[in-house]
Amino acid sequence: MHAVGVDIGGTKIAVGVVGDDGKILAKTRRPTHPEDPASIDAAIADAVAELSSEYEFHAIGLAAAGFVSSDRERVLFAPNIAWRDYPLAQKVAEAIGRDDLCVVVENDANAAGWAEFAYGPARDASSMIMLTIGTGLGGAIISDGALVRGSAGFAAEIGHMRVVPEGHPCGCGHRGCWEQYASGSALVREAKRAASERSVRAAGLIRCAGGDPSTIKGPHVTKAAADGDELGIELLTELGQWIGTGAASLSAVLDPEMYVVGGGVVAAGDMILGPARDAYVSNLSARGHRPIAPIVAASMGNDAGIVGAAALARIDTNANG
Repeated sequence: MHAVGVDIGGTKIAVGVVGDDGKILAKTRRPTHPEDPASIDAAIADAVAELSSEYEFHAIGLAAAGFVSSDRERVLFAPNIAWRDYPLAQKVAEAIGRDDLCVVVENDANAAGWAEFAYGPARDASSMIMLTIGTGLGGAIISDGALVRGSAGFAAEIGHMRVVPEGHPCGCGHRGCWEQYASGSALVREAKRAASERSVRAAGLIRCAGGDPSTIKGPHVTKAAADGDELGIELLTELGQWIGTGAASLSAVLDPEMYVVGGGVVAAGDMILGPARDAYVSNLSARGHRPIAPIVAASMGNDAGIVGAAALARIDTNANG
């Protein structure tokens, strides 16, 4: 049975028809206005109308960047879209105007994690943790084949585990959260700091950024490291070590079978994942007396939100007849 997945970003949506095998059969996009939730509802309805002219489906999954209620109908809060206790499933259903559709809302990291679990490198596992490392650090937890949402739907906000007391300030209002050390933003912050403090040693990195240290971005660090730049390699190694150290702490609590790492930093490959694996093993409790969970790269890329949201909506539809 086909289902539709919608990946809702701050300024655009990506909408796709997904088959039972996780393959996207058709995809379209629409621009949106994050300050106007109604425009997002209308854009989704318009995209669904386009796709329904060629495909039949009865389930729609909405991957939303925010806190989703446990009944998967409302977005309680979103940092980059004006959703505040917003009945997203109801509003989208009304905008589409079809009574036969099952509309399910899911946190975007959960949706991406489910895609990797169902169709990606964790498809043969029974439990996994997804680490989505981009501007921040998102996550998804699957245990015994089920997505862990928590009592209120707020589970797996792993980027806000506090790992350094009174550390770097975080956008959540606290200090020392894991995402302040294991994220693309953390990588860029440290790269810019190094460029300003050690301009001679940072010459290669600055050159990759076009000569202006203030414009350094994550891909510049990756490019410098790939070219053999010592500072670039050091920065990626440090990021990987933070990823692995935090994963070891998660294993002490959740004992997953596998870690899947997604997000923009995956482009660095083993330059990050290698140090992450080493730090994971060296910080793992009961080391030598337990299996070592592999840390692997995600495979679904930017399509993970669409595929995972559609798959979860299909499951909900099947469960409810």
